[in-house]
Amino acid sequence: MISADKNSDTIAETGKVDDKIVTRERLYELVWTEPMLKIAARYGVSSSYLARVCSRLRVPRPARGYWAKLAVGIQSKIPPLPESRPGDEQAWSRDGYAAVRIALPQPSIELDSSSSPDQSKSPVRRARSRQHGLIRGAKELFESGRVSSYSRPQYLKPAKKLLIDLAVTKTGLGHALVFANELFLELEERGHRVVIAPHGQYLHRARIEEREHPPKREQGFHHQDFWSPLRCTVVYIGTVAIGLTIVEISESAQARYVNGEYVRESEYVAPKRRYGADHTWTTTINFPTGRICLQAYSPYPGTDWIRNWKEAKGENLTKLIPSIVRELAQGANEIARLVAEAELRAEAQRREWEVERQKRLKEEAERRAAVALKESKADLLQLIARWSEARNIERFLAEVEKDLLKFDPEAREILSGRLHAARKLFDEGSALEHLKSWKTPQERVDE
Repeated sequence: MISADKNSDTIAETGKVDDKIVTRERLYELVWTEPMLKIAARYGVSSSYLARVCSRLRVPRPARGYWAKLAVGIQSKIPPLPESRPGDEQAWSRDGYAAVRIALPQPSIELDSSSSPDQSKSPVRRARSRQHGLIRGAKELFESGRVSSYSRPQYLKPAKKLLIDLAVTKTGLGHALVFANELFLELEERGHRVVIAPHGQYLHRARIEEREHPPKREQGFHHQDFWSPLRCTVVYIGTVAIGLTIVEISESAQARYVNGEYVRESEYVAPKRRYGADHTWTTTINFPTGRICLQAYSPYPGTDWIRNWKEAKGENLTKLIPSIVRELAQGANEIARLVAEAELRAEAQRREWEVERQKRLKEEAERRAAVALKESKADLLQLIARWSEARNIERFLAEVEKDLLKFDPEAREILSGRLHAARKLFDEGSALEHLKSWKTPQERVDE
């Protein structure tokens, strides 16, 4: 797990803190060390916002008047930090990104059939009167959104992104929510939390298939214009998260286009007219069936585990909830094994990547060293050649200066001026100055 303790004691004059990610343990320590206003100011947020963060991370905070009582020597009891539950957020970040590394999910204890209710005595399950938290308010949010523009049937696309994971039409929404409520409450009665996946734990939603009979070989691209939640809906069986998506099944049927919409050919009634007929055409499209499918899947990267329970015609998937719960409990063990195997593969891959990286770094260092040696040697030879040429020029000019005495004063003055100009033109400096401008191979590599 990423720790946010470093730099916590070195607070700048501006009051801002350096640590970006704050674990719930660190936040608990902070809120019981000094008032919320001071802590919030350091992170650049309001105290009410930080109070909501505490609630989200299940971090108890001082009640109103705590610091005033403490100032006069009255010490109130500090509640302990509750243990983290599967599905709880583990950290908070001011910029919204607070990914933490969590422990690998552990195999769960399979449900004991002796402890489960005897379903044979009550074949018809009664609908529960209360609503699960994820169901409350979902119907209004789905209905107030828009519908898919490019795919048929037209599935609902609510504006809110943190919602229960449904892919349904208006006609299938009510049935899907009733089933979801029954399933979630049954799971939680068995001790399995159903929540929207916690922030920062890299749980991924699996692709869904809405068609009842998808072709074995897809002809072209099957476009899906579905709404998808920001984070998937999961149930925790022990510490193992299992993703849950409820999809309304669609079926392919011949349709007729009439007055701007498609109707089933079997339901089309031609108007009784004396002359002519409707200007319509027929095609094959997907229609909503009102029946639902529950897709359960492993949301962990590198794992492949998916189970589907489809509602048959004339049946209600709610009756299968007890067996679904048992299969999910058994599937949690399989997912835990797959996650452990995926982690081993990922670790082996990371080691291979590290070996390859070190190999590339070594090859690059050797290449740079070879290039630096070649360039340094070439520069040195060039300096030596220039210095040798300068020495030859200097000898020539010295001979000219010696011969100036042979000329008359007027010619000597003219030649002396030319000699001075020539010396300035070929003033290459000393050998030491040349050497100072030269770079060794190591200096070139270190640049």
